[in-house]
Amino acid sequence: MANTVRTYGGLKPLEYMNGSPWNGKVREYLVPSADGTALFVGDAVMPYTAGGTAGTIVNGRDCEGMPTCMQAAAGDIFLGVVVGFLANQDNLMQKHRPASTNRIALVVDDPNVLFEIEEINSGTALTATEVGLNALVSVGAGNTTTGLSGMVLDNGSEVTTAASPLRIIGLVKRPDNNYGLGAKWIVAINDHSFRTGVAGV
Repeated sequence: MANTVRTYGGLKPLEYMNGSPWNGKVREYLVPSADGTALFVGDAVMPYTAGGTAGTIVNGRDCEGMPTCMQAAAGDIFLGVVVGFLANQDNLMQKHRPASTNRIALVVDDPNVLFEIEEINSGTALTATEVGLNALVSVGAGNTTTGLSGMVLDNGSEVTTAASPLRIIGLVKRPDNNYGLGAKWIVAINDHSFRTGVAGV
């Protein structure tokens, strides 16, 4: 049976490497207005250049010294994954962070969390042979209506190179998920801001 292609959703936290469920823990990061790229739920992020500056007020809070982040590119060292934002008091329906605006993102930055991600719906589908290898994401446009990321797993990028950001752990085992284009995979952040990447096998 063909897989259902979501297209939107990016990375979703599943569990820890020891098998225990993800407990919902996040850290708040400022996405500064100086960053000109929109950010969505499910996007992988990387550190911005410095902490929040004095006088930056978001949600009534002074963000001086708050850690900062921005959307990561395909081969960057990942800091974590966005799972939400603090509400925009001027637009409570806004589900993403528009470009060049200040917003506080909720980021899963624990390097021991595993994520689910959809394989890109083109190219040559991954198989069991690729489990244990490292790979890149393909950065697609996010959805400004749902607020969800357009990031998917790049099925043409699997390598042993330690610097690749994702490690393919295995296929998500569900009745509606099979090997093939659009398959959902369990991945770890391999090359992480808090931990050096290791070579794939």
